[in-house]
Amino acid sequence: MLSLHQRLSLQQKLSPQQIQYQKLLQLNTMALEQRIKTELELNPILEESLDEEFELSQEENEDSDEGEELKTADEEEKYDSKDDEFDLEDYMNEAESEHEFDRMNRSRDDEKIRPITPQKKSLRENLIDQLHMLDLTEEETILGENIIGGLDKDGYFKQSLEKMVHELNLFENIKVTVEDAEKIIKQIQTLEPVGIATRNLQEGLLVQIRNSSYDPYYSYIAEKILSEHFEDFANRRFDAIQKDLDLSKETLRTTIDVIQKLNPRPGEGNIDSEEMNQITPDFLIEKVEENYIVTLNDRSVPSVTISKTYLEMIDTNKRKRKISNREKETYKFLREKFDSAKWFIASIQQRRHTLMKIMRAILEKQYEFFETGPRFLKPMIYKDIADEIGMDISTISRVVNGKFVQSPQGIHELKYFFSEGLSTDSGDDISNKHIKELIKEICDNEPKDSPYSDDRIAGILQEKGIHVARRTIAKYREALKISVARLRREL
Repeated sequence: MLSLHQRLSLQQKLSPQQIQYQKLLQLNTMALEQRIKTELELNPILEESLDEEFELSQEENEDSDEGEELKTADEEEKYDSKDDEFDLEDYMNEAESEHEFDRMNRSRDDEKIRPITPQKKSLRENLIDQLHMLDLTEEETILGENIIGGLDKDGYFKQSLEKMVHELNLFENIKVTVEDAEKIIKQIQTLEPVGIATRNLQEGLLVQIRNSSYDPYYSYIAEKILSEHFEDFANRRFDAIQKDLDLSKETLRTTIDVIQKLNPRPGEGNIDSEEMNQITPDFLIEKVEENYIVTLNDRSVPSVTISKTYLEMIDTNKRKRKISNREKETYKFLREKFDSAKWFIASIQQRRHTLMKIMRAILEKQYEFFETGPRFLKPMIYKDIADEIGMDISTISRVVNGKFVQSPQGIHELKYFFSEGLSTDSGDDISNKHIKELIKEICDNEPKDSPYSDDRIAGILQEKGIHVARRTIAKYREALKISVARLRREL
């Protein structure tokens, strides 16, 4: 039997504008720049502003953001579209537009024309360019390209050369013998960086030492150690090496120093990266006298505004008493693009306001870190900042993820400032990052010929009133990329 029932429920849904704001909030500066350029291509109402530049103080910029703040669902605030209603006439005077997206702290002396950064090649592309300069046949070149294409992120060739030769013979009818393939890979290993395309660490170090410009005597001993005593070298059994090769302690120490200058990762960890290990900070913190100044590093971000030409077209159609169906369609299209443009600009302004608010709160909470250094980093979680500025934890997470700040203490990811705490015997709470700094300091100052074990490090920390288990010491040590005591031993 059919029946009707009424049910009252309260639901919370995100509007398209709120979703857009949250997505922009997650972007770092470089991703935001690309997102704005994409929007400029898709929306004719938006245009890049290059004619007029403004110098805004942080306070003025913050006031502007306050006036157009988007209330997001994750901040548990009710959104009222009527409060943010835009009128076409507000945009008709372009010079007085309050909604233009202007870069913070931009100087009047800044160049209006931004130079185009030349395209950079990846290491893999550079290797292929070098390969083409070798005296190889077409078939050998194709094999060389396959070898370079098969390198892992550290620049090692871990595939089977015999299998690669067989597949090229079978599927591409390229007749190259395994012996010829070995000659080709040997040539690739001497390309820049030397040691690329080697099969393992031992072969990589041997290729580098054979093609180095170090003292011939020490290079000869280094090659002998790497080829005949590599296991002893890898396990730091220097006494056995010294005895077998009948070397003085000074000669052995100098030779080991030569070997340690070689590169164990020829691909530098990311062979396909165009700009390896390059970080563009999203925030800049500078100390001026006794105060810290926080700014957004958004000078490269295009400044966008509403196109006056299209606004006039909308206004003209709006004032007409009789318009054709085609004009109606045009007006509808432009109006939709206008709404999209105004919300895009407002979202960018609100993004800036939120980012600055969170960064200032982090600076205030971790003031001693910025003043003194990593050892004074306080335990802090997302909830601490969320409670401080009245936002939801999810908002803090979106802002913190993938963004960096440059300060007098260096460049750090925002996640760096958040960590759990540990109570000491004195009753103080210290960050686990502080404990890592102490472990690093202990390892740096330990006797080089008799490094401390994890148990000994735990004992030293316990003497300082910090109780940490041995397995925790091992976990932190591995995170710091510090080897076990046996491998840290030096002459």
